Amino acid sequence: MNTAAEHEHESTSHREIWLIRHGETEWSRNGNHTGRTDIPLTEHGREQARALVPLLRDVHFDSVFSSPRSRALDTCHLAGLGEHVQIEPDLREWDYGIYEGRTTKEIRESAPDWTVWHSPIPEGESAEQVQARASALIERLLAMPGRTALFSHSHFLRSLAGCWVANSVRFGAHLYLDTASVSILGFERDIRAIRQWNLLPASLR
Repeated sequence: MNTAAEHEHESTSHREIWLIRHGETEWSRNGNHTGRTDIPLTEHGREQARALVPLLRDVHFDSVFSSPRSRALDTCHLAGLGEHVQIEPDLREWDYGIYEGRTTKEIRESAPDWTVWHSPIPEGESAEQVQARASALIERLLAMPGRTALFSHSHFLRSLAGCWVANSVRFGAHLYLDTASVSILGFERDIRAIRQWNLLPASLR
């Protein structure tokens, strides 16, 4: 007979959350902060999304969710997982407030040493607010069985991973994430772990 600990290990060892960042947009290519603005994929971004098909087509996903922004949703469809996708508003990107559309270099002209992780964001979301959103989403994901795919954005996916392994949105500052990359959150026994990070399709490496 399995012990409670063994049962918990069995229930978590097969649970995975796949994080897929959307393909390139004009603003992501140029370093402009893109939160609520609905910027479309570039043609290269669409090619990146289609290149995800070989990585994902043989993987069974019990659930597929996407940010409501078209760059994430289009990536999902082009990657071959659009048939059963559900829109999840909490997968939207960080709200950059007055810094929307600006590069870090431009922001630092008026706010030296500014970073999204540690600095105020007037009219946008604070790190604490994003952490609350990410943590609530994780709690809902933990109640779902099997393997889940999430199509979202750079800062939010990094924040989600930071909350997953360290209960800290700011840990995401240490996690670099390319466009059209795949990362996997899961467990080492009963401990939350990053099982794979920033995997790119062979054609994009």
